[in-house]
Amino acid sequence: MPGKELVGATTIPILLTILLEGENYGYELIKKVREYSGGKLEWSDAMLYPVLHRLQKDNLIQARWAELENGRKRKYYQITSLGRAELEERKEDWVMVLNMLSKMWNLTPAS
Repeated sequence: MPGKELVGATTIPILLTILLEGENYGYELIKKVREYSGGKLEWSDAMLYPVLHRLQKDNLIQARWAELENGRKRKYYQITSLGRAELEERKEDWVMVLNMLSKMWNLTPAS
């Protein structure tokens, strides 16, 4: 399992990237992170929801409530145009770091 510092640093770009695929709700976001990481990242509700609230406050995502067929409500999140711009900036930074480490470690660089 990655250290807390790496998880903290990667949470926002990971969430924004998943939300590029379309709107989603908390539990499904947690499942997608687990799936994309091959089970190496295990996020909890307690970790996820404060980040989602901060992203919403910063207008990087927006949320809406939807009522399910069984009458329960579920909150769906989607990325905003500001969130897309933020992700593009962060993506450039992460690709640069990845390429630098790949070069230093003699790995194949990312595209």
